[in-house]
Amino acid sequence: MYGSRRSKQTGISTAWLAVFLAVVLGTLWLLFFREGAPFPMSRQPAPDAAPAVATVDDARIVRALGEEPGSWLTYGRTFEEQRFSPLTQIDRETVSRLGLAWSKDLGVRHRVQGSPIMVDGVVYVADPWGVTYALDAKTGAELWKFDPEIDPDLVRYACCGGPVNRGVAYYRDRIYLAAFDARLIALDAATGEQIWEAWTGDPASRVPTTITGAPRVGGGKVYIGQSSSEFGVRGYASAWDAETGEEVWRFFTVPGDPSLPFEHPEMEQAAGTWSGQWWEYGGGGTVWHSIVYDPEFDQVYLGVGNGMPWPRAIRSPGGGDNLFLASIVAVDADTGTMNWYYQTTPGDNWDYTATQDMVLADMRVDDVDRKVLLQAPKNGFFYVIDREDGALLRAHPYGPVNWATHVDLETGRPVENPDMYYDEDPKWILPGAAGGHNWHAMSFDPRQGVMYIPTQEAPFFFSLPEEFVRTGVFKLNEVGMSVGVRVGGPREHAVDAAGPAPDTAGRLKAFDPLTGETLWSTDNPTWNNGGVLATAGGVVFQGGEMGPFVAYDTDDGSRLWEFQTYGAISAPPISYAVDGTQYVAILASATNRHENFGSLLVFALDGATEWPAPPERPRDIPEPPPLTASVEQVERGSALYHEACMWCHGDSTLEPLMADLKMMTAETHAQFPAIVLGGMLRDEGMMGYADVLTPEDAELIRQYVISRALVSRETAASSAAVQLDR
Repeated sequence: MYGSRRSKQTGISTAWLAVFLAVVLGTLWLLFFREGAPFPMSRQPAPDAAPAVATVDDARIVRALGEEPGSWLTYGRTFEEQRFSPLTQIDRETVSRLGLAWSKDLGVRHRVQGSPIMVDGVVYVADPWGVTYALDAKTGAELWKFDPEIDPDLVRYACCGGPVNRGVAYYRDRIYLAAFDARLIALDAATGEQIWEAWTGDPASRVPTTITGAPRVGGGKVYIGQSSSEFGVRGYASAWDAETGEEVWRFFTVPGDPSLPFEHPEMEQAAGTWSGQWWEYGGGGTVWHSIVYDPEFDQVYLGVGNGMPWPRAIRSPGGGDNLFLASIVAVDADTGTMNWYYQTTPGDNWDYTATQDMVLADMRVDDVDRKVLLQAPKNGFFYVIDREDGALLRAHPYGPVNWATHVDLETGRPVENPDMYYDEDPKWILPGAAGGHNWHAMSFDPRQGVMYIPTQEAPFFFSLPEEFVRTGVFKLNEVGMSVGVRVGGPREHAVDAAGPAPDTAGRLKAFDPLTGETLWSTDNPTWNNGGVLATAGGVVFQGGEMGPFVAYDTDDGSRLWEFQTYGAISAPPISYAVDGTQYVAILASATNRHENFGSLLVFALDGATEWPAPPERPRDIPEPPPLTASVEQVERGSALYHEACMWCHGDSTLEPLMADLKMMTAETHAQFPAIVLGGMLRDEGMMGYADVLTPEDAELIRQYVISRALVSRETAASSAAVQLDR
């Protein structure tokens, strides 16, 4: 479904200041304002000379599409966010010579998901804690480092396992960092010194605000959203003056309590599409990833997230589309007033966010030249939308879909499959909650009109919580996320009764957005995917969960080159050029398979830096202490584990993103109360839960982990016996 309030088109903004004036003003700001800053700032002085000051304004970013093939100025290279490199030094014939040129050990074991940027010979990259580095683009030499000093206790409010930072922005002569604790921080690009910071959170939120997405810039402003709908928050995006750090506007994506004044007219419009008392749950709709500034229409596109809780039967029991969940919302860049919206999944029921990458392009559609927006959100359909008025032009499935049959182009609405409703009978749904495509970047070749999409076929078992089915009451989880679906033992019992799950698969696809044709497709080793970079050299790069960084032929998907990083790659690659040499850069996370840390790896032709295999971690689950809990106590421990621990440490159907607790040694078992309650590992991101868990709760969780370890050891022993019989 789509709608509009107005449409406006203006010219491209001009540059704000000359380089020398920006430097002077930035220095004065540091001298007279910095001393009274309300948050701590830490910066290590550079071991090497500071980079020369570069200016990146709107005009330069616009020109870069055709005039700066070697730069990567924004999250998606330019305002269009096509993530396509016009460089050709690395091509089908030469890519076999690709080798590691340099690397940067980030010293973190949390997931690294960011996209570096490269401006005038300097790479800027942030780790999951927001620690930001300026590195020489040719050698990796550290020029400066800034640490925002995030409170580790905030990790409790991270969706899906630990802190995340997906990148920084460069604008004028500053670096903009969106810290995990919801601070927006402006840094001097030359020195890393802090210029200003602003807290972007919502004072009315029931939990602390967190940010995982990269900020976007344009029109003199910095744009940012927030994350973690599942903690009972209300979504919004905000714009901040790039020079002063003052808030310019804020657009809420879901309505609050309708008995209170609406913050802006769009919220009154949206409130009519909700029912029940949704505001008590927050409503969700966080803008946690994709934000795109469009200078041609002077508007900003907001990719809006899922509902909170996931099932609409809980969130909005009387039905309704629940605007603006799972929507693309176009707002005026100067005022935040909505121009139009398109809702990909009315009445979201499956965690089908529309926060995935949005790409801007010029395409000929039905014999008409159009300025379009392209998106492959979680729900499994690929959308082509007119940027001027939000009109839907195409909607093709890009992978298996069973929750809907198709999208009606007349109404703009998906036609839901009633056989897949899970209000009464649990169902395996495709795409699952992870989506047919998630935040992992896709890449668009504007010459061929082809999108390279990392797709995933990972079904999710949807079932309403037992207590809600029994009582009609849903209680927010005070320990962790409140997704509103059955978890733990009750979920496992329902899964067993439902029969086998559909197969999983991960693929890289070359996809035609206008026809919906898949031109070629790969079969990846795991369903979870890495981001993509296509180049004019006929090569498309993608990393994988098991460590490979692979180059494919854009024509047919054949594999041309591979490098084993020994990490887990979900981040998107970038490519840049300095002094006649083309480089390809990728972030690789630490894994539970190796003793390693997250790293930035940078490749070039004939690169000769060694990358030895790190020591492997033990893979055999150690014998746990005796299981002393009763069956009932293990069930209670399972419930507590799935409330507080599952999203980081996994369960029987979810791979751990952090430590696999089944691998605990005798020493760790002895330290369990100190870790879980006392925060012994707080500095590593494992905060204490003594405020919400009792010593008895912690012991029940430990007993549940022991029970899972025993089951896994028994399964491994049976498997080994079968192998011996052969």
